[in-house]
Formats: sequence, structure tokens, C-alpha cells
Amino acid sequence: MGAGWVAGVTRARALRTRCLGAEGVREVAASRTLDDALRYLAATPYRRDVTPGATPAEAQRAVSATLLWHLRILAGWQPATGADAVRALAAGFEISNTEHHLRSLSAEEPGPASADERGVGTERLPPYRLGALAITWTRLARTRTPSELRTALTASVWGDPGGDSPAAVATGMRISAAVRLATAVPDAARWATARLALLFGREVFVVGRRMPEVTAHRAARLLGPRAVRAGSYADFRQALPATAGWLLAGVDEAADLWRAELRWWDAVERDGRELLRTSHFGPPPVVGAVALLSADAWRTRGALELAARGGGSGDWPAEVLGG
Repeated sequence: MGAGWVAGVTRARALRTRCLGAEGVREVAASRTLDDALRYLAATPYRRDVTPGATPAEAQRAVSATLLWHLRILAGWQPATGADAVRALAAGFEISNTEHHLRSLSAEEPGPASADERGVGTERLPPYRLGALAITWTRLARTRTPSELRTALTASVWGDPGGDSPAAVATGMRISAAVRLATAVPDAARWATARLALLFGREVFVVGRRMPEVTAHRAARLLGPRAVRAGSYADFRQALPATAGWLLAGVDEAADLWRAELRWWDAVERDGRELLRTSHFGPPPVVGAVALLSADAWRTRGALELAARGGGSGDWPAEVLGG
């Protein structure tokens, strides 16, 4: 491998120190108030965006913004292939920006939109600053109506989400991101496929939302046509490929899919640690660093939620807090 990979992998391994870790996450979760938790975070790698007096949503957003900042730095040290991998792994930030943008557009349009679609009761937070990790956000941000946003997505690598409602766009973009990640970043293919199975299972068998044909067809590229066409959750589980079936093993009811999410993050963290330990100067350690940073941020956001409720880490499963 060339000097670019040496520098990129060296930076990836150095980012291990940017994780709060299990002990730090438990400290945050045990805080009796959110302000106590924020004071603790002010002396940690998350101090960059944490501000005193933040609301729970703002505090969690700050943790995510710090993660994004680390990923932007990591991508800047990579050769082109490594930067592309980090961009694919960070696609959730562009999805979040697009969701917030679409909610604001839906709120401005007259019509029978639901409270959730209008953004009522949600905090208006600034978009994430994506920098070089943006995929097509600059163009999406300029759209002025939901239909215009859908058109922009259709003309981009995201593809047609099958509708212009917030639900259709969010689901369509997440499915597109999973397919692109599995294709472009082989080290993350197992995570991407399993995460797609979790998303599809929730949307169809918990929420009861019919998937647009174009979106279902895209999901079938990873999950297979039998799984996508399944009429029941049991049939869906049985039809999944091995790359996704492991996540739902033992989750017999769709209502218990939240357990699969805990299992998914545990697997991402465990696999990420193994990838980061490899001696290879190439994509695996970089993918591993992103996995560890992302899992740490997810646990920290959960710990902040618990602190906002009055603290007490014993109230949450050990998997969430990294125990």
C-alpha cells in the first residue's frame, strides 16, 4: 500500500482515543441531571460541541456532531478509496439533514399533513456540516418543495425514494445507503445487510407501512425477493440470507425488533475492534475506526437520555451502556 494508506490507517488507529468508552458512558448515564452529564462530557473527547444548558436533543445532537467532525478529519487523511468508504459509512448524516429539511418544507405547505410530517413539536436544529462527506446535500438543500426534493433524489445516486412524504424519503434513502455501503465497502457489507433487514422488518411488520415498489425492489438486492415479498414476519425471517438472518435469530416477534438493534450495535463494535487491530494498511482499519466511533457515540447519546431522566445506569441493558 502507498503512503496515503499508511497515513490514513495511522490516523484511524489514533482515533481510538476519541471514544468515551464503557466506563465513561456509565458515568454519563449515572449523572443525576443532564447538566451534570454535560459537565462530565466537557472534559472528554465530546467537549467540542457540548454546551452547558443544552436540551436533551441539543446534547445528543452535539455528540453526533462531534462524531461527524472526527469522521471528516479521518476522511481527510485517506486516499480516494478510503475517503469514499468513510463517506458511505457516514451517509446517515446526509439522511438526517434531508429529513429535517423535508419536514420544514412539509410544514410550509398547506394540506392535511400529520403533526409529525409538519414538524410540530420537534426542535429546529441546524443541518450537520458535512464538508467533503456530503454526497448530494448541497443540491438537496436548495429544493423548495417535497416534490422537488424527490426529483433531486431521483437524479442522484440516492435514487427515487418512491414518494415525497417524510416517511417515504427517510426509508428510501436508508435503503439506498445500505445497498451502496454493502456494494462499495465489503468490510461493512454484513452490517449494512443486517441493518436493512431490521429497517424493512420495522417498516412493514411493526409500523404496517407498505413499501413503494421501487424501494422494495432496491431492498431485494440485499435481502432477496422472497424476503421482500413475505406476507408475515415469520416468513420474512425465514427468507432472509445468512448475512442478515443472524441479526433476527431468536427475535420471534416483530415487536421485539428493538433487541436486534442492541445486537447490531454490539456486533458493529466487536467487528470494528477486530478490523482496527489488523496490520493491513488499507480499508479494514479505517472501517473499524468508524465503527468504534459510531458505536461509542450511539451509547453516549443513550446515556444522555438516561441522565435527562434522572440518571441510574442500572435501568438500561448492559449492551446499551457497553457493559
